[in-house]
Formats: sequence, C-alpha cells, structure tokens
Amino acid sequence: MTAVVPGATAPVSNGPVDLPQASAADRSPWLRRYSQSLVLVDLGALCLAALLAVFVRFGSTPGDLRGYSYYGVAAALVVLWMAVLALSRCYEMRFVGSGPEEFRRVGNASVRLTAVVALIGYGARLDLARGFLAVALPSGLLLLLLGRYLARVVLRGRRLRGEWGHRVVVVGNHPQAEALIGLLRKEPLSGLHVVGACVPGARAWRNPTAALNVPILGSLAGVMDALLSSRADTVAIAASPGITAEALRRLSYELEGTGIDLLVAPALTNITGTRVSLRPVAGLPLLHLDEPELDGARKVIKAVFDRSLGLVGVLLLAPLLLLLAVLIRLDSPGPALFRQERVGRDGRTFGVLKYRTMVVDAEVRREAMLALNEHDGVLFKVRQDPRLTRLGRLLRRFSLDELPQLINVVKGQMSLVGPRPPLPSEVARYEGHAVRRLLVKPGMTGLWQVNGRSDLSWDETVRLDLRYVESWSLGLDLAILVKTVLAVVRGRGAY
Repeated sequence: MTAVVPGATAPVSNGPVDLPQASAADRSPWLRRYSQSLVLVDLGALCLAALLAVFVRFGSTPGDLRGYSYYGVAAALVVLWMAVLALSRCYEMRFVGSGPEEFRRVGNASVRLTAVVALIGYGARLDLARGFLAVALPSGLLLLLLGRYLARVVLRGRRLRGEWGHRVVVVGNHPQAEALIGLLRKEPLSGLHVVGACVPGARAWRNPTAALNVPILGSLAGVMDALLSSRADTVAIAASPGITAEALRRLSYELEGTGIDLLVAPALTNITGTRVSLRPVAGLPLLHLDEPELDGARKVIKAVFDRSLGLVGVLLLAPLLLLLAVLIRLDSPGPALFRQERVGRDGRTFGVLKYRTMVVDAEVRREAMLALNEHDGVLFKVRQDPRLTRLGRLLRRFSLDELPQLINVVKGQMSLVGPRPPLPSEVARYEGHAVRRLLVKPGMTGLWQVNGRSDLSWDETVRLDLRYVESWSLGLDLAILVKTVLAVVRGRGAY
C-alpha cells in the first residue's frame, strides 16, 4: 500500500540504481514454498469435503447427475472452488500469512462459490442433490479455514525462531525510524526483520546507534544502494518530514519489477484497518478515519451476543463451577467466591465475582506487600505472592478463577471481551487517555489477555485496551475468544 506523507523536500533517492529484476518469491524463496503448500492444503481439504458429502448423501453407492457419477460432480466442484480461491487472490503472496485478511478472503471466496453454484444450477436446470451441497459447502469452508490455521501455526513457529521472514530497511528521520523499528520488533510474528536503516546524516552514524540498534546503511538519498547491499526484500517508510510525496513516488517507480515491497507507515498509530479507508482526491490518497462505534445497533448486537453466550457458558460449565467451589472450600478456610468492587462502563461500579485464590485476610495484608510489587503503572502484581493458596496458584495459572465472571456477563455488567476491569483506586490514578478504557464494558478477556497477560507493562496494557475500544467488532471478539483459549492452555503470563 502506498500513501502520501507530506514533508520537506529531501529526496529519498538520488537516481535509479540497477537492481536485479525479480519477483517477491525470488527474494523470499520460503514464500513461494509456503504459497505452493497452501494450494496443496486447500486441495486436500476440498477433496476431503467433497468425498464426505458424497458418502453422507449417497453412501457407498453414489448417485448420478444426468448420467455422470457424483464423484465427477464432486471433482468439478473442487476444481471450481480452487479457481474461485485463486481469482479471489487467496494465493497472492502479500496476503499469504496475513492472518485475519487471509481468512477473510477464503471466507469471501467460499461465499462467491455458493453464488456461482446456485447460478449454474439454476441456469442449466441442474437438479443438484441438496444433501450433497448441504454437506460439501460448509464442511469445505471449515476444512479450508482449519488447513490455513494449521499452516499459520507452522509459519508462526518458524518466525519465532527467526526464520521465514522479510528483510526490511527502514527509512526516515531518527525519531520516526526508531519508533517504527520498535513497533516491528514488538511483532516478531509479522516476519518483518529490520536489517538496516536509512536516516539523515548517515555519514555521522555509520555504526549501529544506541537509539536504533541497527546498522545505518545510508542517508535518505541512498535507499536503493542500501536495499542492494543488504539484500532486503522490503522497504518500510516511517512518516517523516524528510520524505516528500514526490520522493516517495520516485521510489515506488524505481522499485517496480524488483520484487521489493514498499510499506508506508502513517503518522497515525493504533488505528485498525476496519476504521480506515482510502479516499482518492485529485490523485492524492487521503486516509478517511471512521469514528469508533460505541453505541447504536452494534452495541445491542454485542450485548445480545455476550449475554447469550455467557448464559450458555454458565449452563454448560455448571458442574465444573460447582466442583471448583467445593475444592476451594476444602483447600483453605473461607468462602469459595470473592467479590470485589470494580469500575465498569462510564465509571459505574459493580461487584466482580471470582473464585477465591488467596487467604481470607489477603486485602488486609496487601498494604504490607506494596514494596514487592513487580508491575509498573497503577497495577499491583507479585509473581510469587505468598497470599495465594495451593489451589489458588493453579486456578490463576489457567484463569479458572475468572469463570464466575460469566454471571457478571449475564447480568450485563461485563462483556466476554473488553478492557481489563480496573479497581477504583487504579481509575483514580489514570492519566491522559487511559480513562477511555471506561467507554465500553470491561471484559473477561481482551487483547491484554492474548498478548502477554500479567507480563505486559502498564503502558502496553493501556495501548491494547484503547486499541480494542476504538476498533471492536464481533469478528474481533470471536478472534480474541479463540486466542484466549490458546493463551490459557499455555498458562503464560498468569500469576
């Protein structure tokens, strides 16, 4: 994506450099192999779904359609589905491994296939077996998404080991380049590994600097030489006053045919793609930002979703909830439930429910333990808290102590997904925009839960909560709920 960054008149490049003509796959061989493997994974998933549909509908003796066996119909459906996936750019390398965007494209392609099958069936007056389609279409979509998810697991594992990534050169003024490098390093799963930077006054910064901690490969006028010398396949432009619209346009021309991707970081951060759209005006791509949707129909839908799923959770988990309550009473003296005042939406207080994981006089002993606090900001956390009971440590490790909050969700005091519910004492110490966390209901889980839990700093917790507040959607909630299960099973960052 290319955007215009206004600024001063310093050029990004001093002229064309003879870079080898290549494709993205040539510069990142793993990307070609990964994309090819996705084709095989998708093909296997669709063949399995088609055969399952034939067996479920017809048994061991398949029927026929105008003299053709339904095995042939199933094969035709698989070929058509693969073609729709390709036309929907599900194998385009810039979308491969991109997470939500990749899954969205697979889902949209499957919806288009359904429409195509319906049109073909109606136009050709084909009496397609409804049972066959009722099994093939949904099972095919589920298996496609499952296959893509498993491929993502492999990709994530490789990237955590520093493999299967893109070599990135960051371009911009020192403060902006440093900020962009810091953001990229916080997201190792993006696969964007910074191998160097181009900044003003490069001659004075030939060695790695304390601020950037990456090699300085050149000035703003030597970007093309830096890309060649570092064998980079991606250039990331930080929003800087030294980069003009004309210089950025020239750089995009020079990169044509080289296989090097051009990424441009906007001046605005922590704004998700659901709120951003491009509005071209006189050849200038302007970013249009939608206001956060905190009220209206989406709020009602979210409330219905939360309470319905919360009620289902209470009913299904009732035996486990009762068992845990009994075990807590047997493990240590005191009640099974712990009720604590927390601050909800718009500053309204409510009593959050948790299983008791500490001794009964834990609150009395809290003041004496403030010196042991291992967390920054307004939070109070002690990794080896002596007030925890034996069972309490296990409950906290797997977040089982928070299950009673399903009752708070059913009562409408909390959401399944949202910012962390704060204490009144924490809210009293909020500074800056942290108070915006109170614009929505607090949640049992959230971005803070799936990105490190108690291991996060206070600033990072606030950043993630504000990102959720301004960008929430049901799709995001579902993604966070799935990731929460994985985070809880791993038991990392909980104490």
